[in-house]
Amino acid sequence: MSPIGFRHAACVNCLNELLIFRLAQTVTVGVQNHVRLDDTSELQPDISLLQRRSDFYQTRHLQPEDIFLLVEVSDTTVKYDQEVKIPLYAENKIAEVGLVNLPQQCMEVYRQLTADSYQTVQSFQRGETLTIQALSDVTFTVDELLGN
Repeated sequence: MSPIGFRHAACVNCLNELLIFRLAQTVTVGVQNHVRLDDTSELQPDISLLQRRSDFYQTRHLQPEDIFLLVEVSDTTVKYDQEVKIPLYAENKIAEVGLVNLPQQCMEVYRQLTADSYQTVQSFQRGETLTIQALSDVTFTVDELLGN
């Protein structure tokens, strides 16, 4: 794995602060924690929004139904994330995935699982708003998610 660049790190920090500030009493926000997909795959998304548990998942691995949203921040790995990571998330029944595409300055959202892919992919640009599927009463602007 290549080292994380400063733009990537800054975006993850921005997302972490924003999501904890807005959702702290609703979800658990994970930052670069491992998600075990199966016996051979374990990925490390930049942000995960999880069902709240009193033990903070101390006693078991995450299950797909525990995950509201996984977010990958991509600066130099956009194609890899789109072609490798996101299909793995779909195959393992992760309901929604976000991809912060730093080069394009947009947020891609992958939803509506089929057997092994996402049926809907939306690209949100600066100035637009979006919601998280499982938390439809909370909105975010792309500008907030991307930071300055």
